[in-house]
Amino acid sequence: MPLLDARSDRQLLAAHRAGERGAFDELVRRHGDRLWSVALRVVRDPDDAADVVQEALVAAYRRASSYRGQAEVGTWLHQIVVHKCVDRIRHDRARPGLVGRRHHVLPAPDDPADRAMTRLAVVDALAELPVEQRLAVVLVDVEGYPVAEAARILEVPVGTVKSRCARGRLRLAGLLGHLREGG
Repeated sequence: MPLLDARSDRQLLAAHRAGERGAFDELVRRHGDRLWSVALRVVRDPDDAADVVQEALVAAYRRASSYRGQAEVGTWLHQIVVHKCVDRIRHDRARPGLVGRRHHVLPAPDDPADRAMTRLAVVDALAELPVEQRLAVVLVDVEGYPVAEAARILEVPVGTVKSRCARGRLRLAGLLGHLREGG
């Protein structure tokens, strides 16, 4: 098999379902970084994000036969990650001893101090949003997904994503107003 597989995601998933070794690995290579990025921004802890993505990929691997082709494979994988993130957040809320245990996502070492502080403030502010708003804002504003794609990932209407983003942005503006120059 060539180093870079030219097959589409759907072809790779079909090959995986047919028993081809390595086909699912290629899907993970293509989508893993974005899946982890979404999970990290939602659950806020690198270890939890890694666990969420691993759980999601194991579920996708095992349930590949349940893929109906109504969404792109990448969207389907993101849906599974989003569901696992929500499960993790609900699980953590049910265990009060974990409150305050969350780590901040550390900035790259070459970032100036003020940018690092801004990033930490944004991470904290995102954590204050209700999970539905946080997911919409992370997918659309942080990860850059089009609203229609975010709607498919979240399995809600486009208007719902727009309203969740609008409410989330409004709340973020209030939480981050102190970052404005002169403010």
